[in-house]
Amino acid sequence: MPNIIREVEERMRQRMVTPSLRSALFTLAMASVLPVAAHADATADQLRESLQVNGQPMPVEQVDATPMDGIYHVRLESGESFYSNADGSHFLVGDLFENTATGLINLTEQAKNQERVAALAAIPESERIVYRGVDEPKATVVVFTDPTCPYCERLHEAVPELNERGIAVHYLAFPRAGMNSDAAKSMQQAWCSDNRSEAMTRAQQRQALSGPSDCDNPVAEQYNLGMELGVQGTPAIILPDGQLVPGYVPPERLAAMLGLGDA
Repeated sequence: MPNIIREVEERMRQRMVTPSLRSALFTLAMASVLPVAAHADATADQLRESLQVNGQPMPVEQVDATPMDGIYHVRLESGESFYSNADGSHFLVGDLFENTATGLINLTEQAKNQERVAALAAIPESERIVYRGVDEPKATVVVFTDPTCPYCERLHEAVPELNERGIAVHYLAFPRAGMNSDAAKSMQQAWCSDNRSEAMTRAQQRQALSGPSDCDNPVAEQYNLGMELGVQGTPAIILPDGQLVPGYVPPERLAAMLGLGDA
């Protein structure tokens, strides 16, 4: 192995780019940036319109160029994503990483984070169940919850401490067993309640709710959104930058993740 490494290093030295050649290459690259970008955009648009499987058009929501030449990130309406070549004849499923001097950067997860931020920003506070405490919050987390989930109950018990640390908690509904489950009905009752936060606390404590569940409520929409955003279990905590943190997180650790370690 050491001999192979030395051979590679020697070949690299022999191929060093001279200053004059480097200048010429830079000029050529700058002259071609705009045409290449325009071509990538045009290819992405064409792929979005023409992508098919078994002769059937795919429900494509968005196609974006990646840093890899000829490879495009395809996002479906369901929230699923994969990578395709320019003509849609080959697919790759998995995460795309950038190998930098400081380590690997998961570009796929970065894109998912941005999608989560945009999707959650579109949900008004009136459709959430909010616990913010007395003082102005320093940070806000969105939590997909299910009152029949033991770890959701544990997280809910920590909400007062989170509020004291300056962390507001915004609940969205995610009945793990689907919309025909007892959890779904319980959350619909909580959202239909005149005092949603009080009703949610009772539900998290496994107390039966007696109110109606047939009001105009967002539980089903939030459940579907959770699946689109990659939620697979509860609690699912989404940080302000869109990062999804699965499972229960102790208050001190969550505060540290939000840069509030001394709060």
